[in-house]
Amino acid sequence: MSMSAVRNRSQTVLLSLLDALVDPARRERTALVALAAYAAVWTLYGAIAKGSQDIHFDMGEMVAWSREVTLGTTKHPPLGAWLVRIWFSVFPLADWSYYCFAILLATLALWFAWTMSTPYLDARKRVVGLALLTLVPFYNFHALKFNANTVMIPLWAATTWLFLRSFETRSLPFAALAGLAAAAAMLGKYWSIFLLVSLAIAAIADPRRSAYFRSPAPYVTVAVGALALTPHIVWLYFNHFAAFDYALASHPASWATTISSCFAYVVGALAYLVVPTLIAVAFARPDRAAIGDTLWPSDPSRRLVLLSFALPLLLPAIAALVTHEEIVSLWAMGSMTLFPVVLLSSPRVAVSRAAAAVILGIALALPLLATAAAPAIAVIVHRNGISNFATHYRLVAGAIEKAWHETTDRPLRIVGSYDNLVNGVAFYLVDQPSTFEVISPVRTPWIDEARIARDGVALVCPLTVQECVRAVDARAAKEPRSRRVEVEISRRYFGVSDPAVRYLIVTIAPH
Repeated sequence: MSMSAVRNRSQTVLLSLLDALVDPARRERTALVALAAYAAVWTLYGAIAKGSQDIHFDMGEMVAWSREVTLGTTKHPPLGAWLVRIWFSVFPLADWSYYCFAILLATLALWFAWTMSTPYLDARKRVVGLALLTLVPFYNFHALKFNANTVMIPLWAATTWLFLRSFETRSLPFAALAGLAAAAAMLGKYWSIFLLVSLAIAAIADPRRSAYFRSPAPYVTVAVGALALTPHIVWLYFNHFAAFDYALASHPASWATTISSCFAYVVGALAYLVVPTLIAVAFARPDRAAIGDTLWPSDPSRRLVLLSFALPLLLPAIAALVTHEEIVSLWAMGSMTLFPVVLLSSPRVAVSRAAAAVILGIALALPLLATAAAPAIAVIVHRNGISNFATHYRLVAGAIEKAWHETTDRPLRIVGSYDNLVNGVAFYLVDQPSTFEVISPVRTPWIDEARIARDGVALVCPLTVQECVRAVDARAAKEPRSRRVEVEISRRYFGVSDPAVRYLIVTIAPH
């Protein structure tokens, strides 16, 4: 088949898909099928491209927390761990399954974006907007690493959508759902306070605020959200607000560093939008009036959308300047849902059918090309190496299990190390033990000395991490029944071994 025939065939397919996504009778079903395919392809990419490494330790930490189901943790609120527990109660505890879970949450956010755009964009612009949003790395490459940042992506999308519907319609069901979504966002990460404050400011700044605040809607939202958060707030009170201490103490900075990080945060967050913005501008070719109407719409509904998009991006930088905290652009993950509406909702912006088909084609090509490149990516990562011993978690887990079974016939209930290693290794241990941080035990409050004595513990450290080795040696010295071994571990991938690392493993049998 000639190149011309291939181009013609591709164009026909894209136009047919575009027509299906525009047709009122078919568009919702077609969008769901397209998003399901999107999730499947990106799951495949994750499983292949990350095949030369093990899951990220942040993902392992979520699994570790999910085994200690409570109303909170010492670092972040608990919703991410709850979701992980639900997922792995149904699906196998495997890398591919975890990547599928992570990308499904990002895909859910895309569906919220698709639904949210209905009142603001015509049918063709809705398709273009969704296509452009899939080009933002937060919805694919970054989304594959599930943690307290990525969990914000669907939660912020849901909260923003329901708030806008509640404001525009003053519907009590939408108001109640907005409250539940806001509570869920806060239970995902406390950073979500910036979203809630931003939406409140946007509502107050809107010229239609009188009708909204005279209705029951905002008060239903606040009441439902407060009620949903009450159990967690009570938990925080009885646990001395430990998670707040972590949030406030983990990123202090000098004045110069704060200013620099705030600038980098805003620039970095906007940089993620450069490619889709340039594509939209190249095909829509907006004139000066269209650009002005996009940057500051005359229509109150669109201006509310603009504020709801811009304020959650900018408010954290202002807060960081006040509190002298360092912030990073990755924390803006949840802020992108309204980007297509802001970019395309002006009546002065027009996108032709042919241009929409090309943009849709670009969006379809990205995951396919990424998946085609995934094997090479895995090989390159293996050859270049990766930090935090992330190629060895599975192999270290096997060495721990061997040492443990040579020590006792009891199940392994506790595994200990420093934070990154213990969270990565715990995911691969068959007995699914609880984690114990040997350097900062306060971060694993579910483990105490009585439990260690009752269940025993397996401790592991790379010999190069001296702080961990000292902590393990100090504990082993107090236990005459401890057993100490050293193992050398190297991972082979496509016939190539990565640099070997020696690990200390200490097993202490149950009393």
